[in-house]
Amino acid sequence: MSTPVIEVDHVTRRFGPVVALDDVSLTVRPGELVGLLGPNGAGKTTLLSLVDGLRRPDAGVVRLFGADPRNPASRTRLGSTPQETGLPPTLRVAEVVDFVSRHYPSAQPAAALLEQFGLSGLARRQCGGLSGGEKRRLAVALALAGNPALVLLDEPTTGLDVDARLTLWEALRAYHAAGGTIVLTSHYLDEVQALAERVVVIDRGRVLADDALATVIGRVAVRRVGLTLPDGADLAPLWNLPGVVGVTADGSRVELLAGDADAVVRALVHSDVQFSGIEVRSASLEEAFLTMTAAAETATAAETAAATKTTDEGAREPA
Repeated sequence: MSTPVIEVDHVTRRFGPVVALDDVSLTVRPGELVGLLGPNGAGKTTLLSLVDGLRRPDAGVVRLFGADPRNPASRTRLGSTPQETGLPPTLRVAEVVDFVSRHYPSAQPAAALLEQFGLSGLARRQCGGLSGGEKRRLAVALALAGNPALVLLDEPTTGLDVDARLTLWEALRAYHAAGGTIVLTSHYLDEVQALAERVVVIDRGRVLADDALATVIGRVAVRRVGLTLPDGADLAPLWNLPGVVGVTADGSRVELLAGDADAVVRALVHSDVQFSGIEVRSASLEEAFLTMTAAAETATAAETAAATKTTDEGAREPA
């Protein structure tokens, strides 16, 4: 196996009483495209800040290309885009690209980089005059300016319109196809589903899932069963089918959310419901993510309740 570009070994990071990362382990190898998913405050940004050397763990070890990420020599093959990027307002776009590129031994040609990210027409514009979306595109372009072996992208498409997002996706796919390694966080679950090959789900500082995209989606028991009903058909009987937890309708087309799609189909066949065009599909990444985080929250609540009960019972014991 090739040497990992990122190694996170039983890492814990606290901010006062808040545990941002709780005994997290993660390995990323060359050429992977990994999506980090999690709600706000899950620990995604903290994890990236440890990998790029901006913070140090309270416990555990972080390695970047096999070395300490706080060592500048370890970061010569790293490109990153934080959630918020400060750009010199009076410098022109081309000047900023040139400035960043000169920090790397084998930078990309500035003209090609600007073209790739749809920034060629803005080359002479001052950064202070850019829109939020244009600044975001420039920030991601700067992460790739030095031909890095690894890119860390924290919410890379925040503030971008649909066309700009697609442009950035194509640029990232091209970088990855050329052998680059990408770790990205995103609140856009469709973005991770469109780009990532591997998904790591983080919530409350813990890793809930770490596997191939299809496997993570497949871990969720929920499936969607689509079918067409006659016009004006009553939806009430559908709620009585085994395991159905949701029913939505768009005209005559109906979708059932169920834990056991096979049981639903069998029950439909033996019921009086008239239907056609049945279709069963896996849960989306969004459904998988929400299901896993909800399960983790339920488990945490159960643990807290159990601990409270034990404490209360201990307090009632006679001395």
